[in-house]
Amino acid sequence: MKHLTKKILFSLTMMASLQTAQAAYPEQAIKLVVPFPAGGTTDVLARTLAAKLSERVGQPVVVDNRVGAGGTIGAMAVAKSAPDGYTFILGTSGTHAVNYALAKKPPYHPLNDFSAITTVAEVPNVLVVSSKSSYKTLADLIAAAKAKPGELSHASTGIGASPSLSFNVLKASSNIDVIEVMYKGGAPALTAIFAGEVTFGFDGVTTSTPHIKAGTLRPLAVSSTYRIPTLPDVPTVAESGYPDFDVAAWYGIWAAANTPPAIVKKMNAEFNAILNMPDVREKFQSTGAKMMGGSVEDFVAFNKKEFDRWTTFIRASGMTLQD
Repeated sequence: MKHLTKKILFSLTMMASLQTAQAAYPEQAIKLVVPFPAGGTTDVLARTLAAKLSERVGQPVVVDNRVGAGGTIGAMAVAKSAPDGYTFILGTSGTHAVNYALAKKPPYHPLNDFSAITTVAEVPNVLVVSSKSSYKTLADLIAAAKAKPGELSHASTGIGASPSLSFNVLKASSNIDVIEVMYKGGAPALTAIFAGEVTFGFDGVTTSTPHIKAGTLRPLAVSSTYRIPTLPDVPTVAESGYPDFDVAAWYGIWAAANTPPAIVKKMNAEFNAILNMPDVREKFQSTGAKMMGGSVEDFVAFNKKEFDRWTTFIRASGMTLQD
């Protein structure tokens, strides 16, 4: 009986200590992993969030760019980190809904190896051609592709990236035969479109809009189900004859699996508060991003829906990462 009492007292003491530690959280610097290079959309969003989070919690929030393998290296580092609420990732639809189905031996499971915190934003793609191109509408482009199978080309930034997914969904929806040309990033892909090396490309609205405004690119359609406020005159692919078309890159915050529920709840509240700040909303929306946010439960459901959707599409299409 005495032994049992000691065990109960020990358990109660440990629970009290844990609750006290969580109540004081955070007590040290927080790391926000970005699985892509500095300067890109993910990095820009992360640095805005990190600065605001640091102000709110009174601790440094350090952005850590862990680059490689289409975001897999950074995501894997967070999946293997201690579930103590001091390491998070600003991941994407690629790291948490697409890459798993593309990999022969996935190094982590995007649903099982993370604690979801909240969605952040969605960034649609824009189908663009050179301003010197003869194509004025998506219908013009599709008609040309059907008249000249295998002759038109699309500039992609990598299998599984949002522009490539947009292209492959359009290709399947319209039954066109177009060559997919791979480039090492958005900048060289856009340069190839300017120069006429390729016919067209899907590109994130954040990076394509400055070139559209400058008159070097012509937008034919946007990949989301809604028109983009920064490009209000550009129709959606859905409006252009493909009603079910809906592809966009999205971003979210995750921690390692088994992060304490109290910390998950607190950080969900913190990030949602940041996303609702007028200056943050203005900054995100000025780049063409659509604000998201919401409850942990909503994010879990959304992530699973996107994971299932892209796993089904990728396996049906035969897409695979190149060795």
